[in-house]
Amino acid sequence: MRIGIDLGGTNIAAGLIDDKLNIIAQDSVKTRRGADAIVNEMEVLAHSVCSQAGLRLSDVECAGIGSPGSIDAREGTVVYSNNLDFHNVPLATMLSHKLDMPVRIGNDANVAALGEFHAGAGKKAVSMILVTLGTGVGGGIVLGGRIYDGFNGMGGEVGHMAVVKDGERCTCGRGGCWEAYASATGLIRMTQNAMERHPDSLMTKISGEMGKVSGRTAFMAARQGDAAGDAVVEEYLSYVACGTANLINLLQPAMLCFGGGVSNEGPYLIERLRPLLGPELFEVGEKKTQLCLAELGNDAGIIGAAML
Repeated sequence: MRIGIDLGGTNIAAGLIDDKLNIIAQDSVKTRRGADAIVNEMEVLAHSVCSQAGLRLSDVECAGIGSPGSIDAREGTVVYSNNLDFHNVPLATMLSHKLDMPVRIGNDANVAALGEFHAGAGKKAVSMILVTLGTGVGGGIVLGGRIYDGFNGMGGEVGHMAVVKDGERCTCGRGGCWEAYASATGLIRMTQNAMERHPDSLMTKISGEMGKVSGRTAFMAARQGDAAGDAVVEEYLSYVACGTANLINLLQPAMLCFGGGVSNEGPYLIERLRPLLGPELFEVGEKKTQLCLAELGNDAGIIGAAML
């Protein structure tokens, strides 16, 4: 048995994982502020999931943490996390002392990729990249069954490669990052701009009914035949295709998997993306990267953390 902990800015979720990578018990709490408080909550969650399964903490082999921010996995340290206000916090060591067992830590996006690779969409692949299209663009690279995170633990930040030189300003401060265009945030910006140009578009009606413009607005309009909505989807996916092709051309993974809120568009997302992606790819022969949708949702982080 192993424990996986997904540390988020809003919630901490923990699960007890068996040898077949099934979550047999789980629990969550609101994230408090401060390293000591967070570690205490993790300890409580660890006891909770063990209790649910009728086990003692001593029956568990090890634990893992998926944390936002820059992680030194080898030292077990959160080097920096803006969301948690962490600077060089030895989180894995702190929890290890509490639980009296080995604890590993990894970046949350990398950990989710590891979970998806071993227990989700990628479980039959030899290599995989997970791209999450949410508020930002995150990702994780799994090569040979292991996370690739660079020599300093900060590799795999796929959202911060440039797709437009000196383009839209990204939250990281650079202009033209993939995240500025392929995130749900970027999609909402494109949708709002199109609505200003086409006030009679179905997008205006949909956003009014929903009470806001969201990442779903243009997709919903496009599915109903709205020309302006369809144009937004096409523009947005052209940027998704650009970054996706960069990743495939660089690493040629067996599988590239999409997660995050935008991936809830389902097969329609892949169907619209594929023809835009084709001309961007450098592929020769019959072996080509398979595109797919993530299967595990929020469970990927818990399972991946347990496998660290």
